[in-house]
Amino acid sequence: MISIICSSGSVFAATPSPSEADLFTKRLELYQNMETVLQVPWYYLAAADQYEHNLRLTRKDREKAKGVIGIYIEPSKWVGALNPNPADVKPLSISLFGGIGLDGDGDGRADINSDVDRLYTFANYLLNYGTDEENIRIGLWNYYKRDKAVGIIIGNARIYKTFGTLDLQEKAFPLPIGSHYTYRSTWGSARGWGGRRIHEGTDVFASYGVPVRSTCYGIIEMKGWNKYGGWRIGIRDLNNNYHYFAHLNGFANDLKVGQVVKPAQIIGSVGSTGYGPPGTSGKFPPHLHFGLYKDNGITEWSFDPYPYLRIWERNDKLERKN
Repeated sequence: MISIICSSGSVFAATPSPSEADLFTKRLELYQNMETVLQVPWYYLAAADQYEHNLRLTRKDREKAKGVIGIYIEPSKWVGALNPNPADVKPLSISLFGGIGLDGDGDGRADINSDVDRLYTFANYLLNYGTDEENIRIGLWNYYKRDKAVGIIIGNARIYKTFGTLDLQEKAFPLPIGSHYTYRSTWGSARGWGGRRIHEGTDVFASYGVPVRSTCYGIIEMKGWNKYGGWRIGIRDLNNNYHYFAHLNGFANDLKVGQVVKPAQIIGSVGSTGYGPPGTSGKFPPHLHFGLYKDNGITEWSFDPYPYLRIWERNDKLERKN
């Protein structure tokens, strides 16, 4: 496996190692077993769990998951806020104190450290609202109290449902390897147009019309015009990362917000749009502005995409040779 971890805590993996493949298999089995028992579609459980795994990588207030399931439930919420025993595992007393912790594996204990108990409890929480997307959304909002969290999880679910697997960490360089392009690290450089601000991305210079490709398995969150970025597209991947493509010359046919995409899928072409009202073009040489942003469940920030672009480029070149 080729992977990289940056200071933001974001992790990209080019291909899963055997241990990761086993992990995906174990998780999927748990999700599907839970779907059989409670009728909550497995891809919603997988989507929420993946969201929680990402939070554990970026938040200091979340410890790393001890098992294969990342779902986090506050201990006081598990046992009940007034429960005198914060480590209570007895389903009856937990229920009496208004806790949500449940016994999912039938061992007579509602153990917050048990993958099955925690996943069963979370799935049962969603089941109280329903099993269709509209009611799942309501359940997720009441659980997280954050619209963006709901949107990310629903997006994850659509990705998992589309491809039917959890093994979706493959990435691609945003331009075809056979095309002519140049780029260097430009993240953090000063920008002049539109006021004092830093450059939150890497510029990949290429000719007009060179295809621009999705860098990940993801879902299109945004498509349209921005006075700075011109025609641009934003894609959210399964690691809570937002991939931003700007200054496009145009979009691929029938591309729309909410659409699921895969690595190397053409989404548009290189242009020089932006720095003005809709349609403004030609104020700078044609290039793709590519940015990466990380969401940690509270806020979102940009981080340097250059190291990831180098890795994705190298992997694409190796694949092209084979």
